Amino acid sequence: MFNAEKFVEESIYKLKNTIKGKALIAFSGGVDSTVTATLVNKAIRDKLIAVHVDTGYMRKNESQQVETLMKKLGLNYHIIDASKEYYDSLINIVDPEEKRKIIGEKFIRIFEKVAQKEEVDFLIQGTIAPDWIESGDGLRDTIKSHHNVGGLPKEMKLKIVEPLRDLYKDEVREVARTLKLSVAERQPFPGPGLAIRIIGAATKDRVEIVREACFIVETEIDAAVSKGKMTRPWQYFAVLIPIKTVGVHGDKRAYGYTIAIRAVESIDAMTCSYSNIPHEVLDRISIQITNSLGEKINRIVYDITHKPPGTVEWE
Repeated sequence: MFNAEKFVEESIYKLKNTIKGKALIAFSGGVDSTVTATLVNKAIRDKLIAVHVDTGYMRKNESQQVETLMKKLGLNYHIIDASKEYYDSLINIVDPEEKRKIIGEKFIRIFEKVAQKEEVDFLIQGTIAPDWIESGDGLRDTIKSHHNVGGLPKEMKLKIVEPLRDLYKDEVREVARTLKLSVAERQPFPGPGLAIRIIGAATKDRVEIVREACFIVETEIDAAVSKGKMTRPWQYFAVLIPIKTVGVHGDKRAYGYTIAIRAVESIDAMTCSYSNIPHEVLDRISIQITNSLGEKINRIVYDITHKPPGTVEWE
């Protein structure tokens, strides 16, 4: 049986003996990166530098919230706005594997620049078991390349350290609770961000649509949970399907995109089942999205696919 307290103690010891000098950590503010940062910070203290990259594919107000968290944890940190660079690199990229690999390589190149300036040799990542399992290798099929595994460039100067590599999400949450971290129950958010919640090209205008839709889904479900109308799903968000269908906006014909709502229940992220969201909650989400986004969105659907055969994210 997994023992979180023992894992924390052993990890700090290993990190002290592995990391000689300064290290960077890719910090998203999620459970995995926050647990990893906390462990490494306990091991090497002010020799750790947290780097948060705003790719332009973050959720609403996410980077501001991440900065608040880094301050609370007492981390040395940098926030880098690379949104224009990411938007430019993903123009006309529609294949999800290509998106993930471009995003993964750009992360590393940004970290390498910071590492050179700060004279750092080690890159810390919050990689967990499902990341490398789904990314595949010579023996396993690639389900999807996680940006921090399959998206890594073949040639890189930094030495990778991954303290959580053999843990599953439920075990990471146990460690977070042991460390008394506020993000212990936070829902997962993929490293490539909203870029993989847009089917096809992840353009800036499409990002703005799906960002608002995700915000509405999260806000309405959180409100329903707080009122006791439902239990909180393991993960919940919106996906933009940029295929236009006919609708009505006011008394005029509309021709807009479709938003899919996705909410799932899981323990370890390896399998999941769709959440049974009350119809009144789905109704409020549908009304809020179509009212907020006007003629851009005229159809809302709910994804009732389990994993397998689907995955949690659509790309």
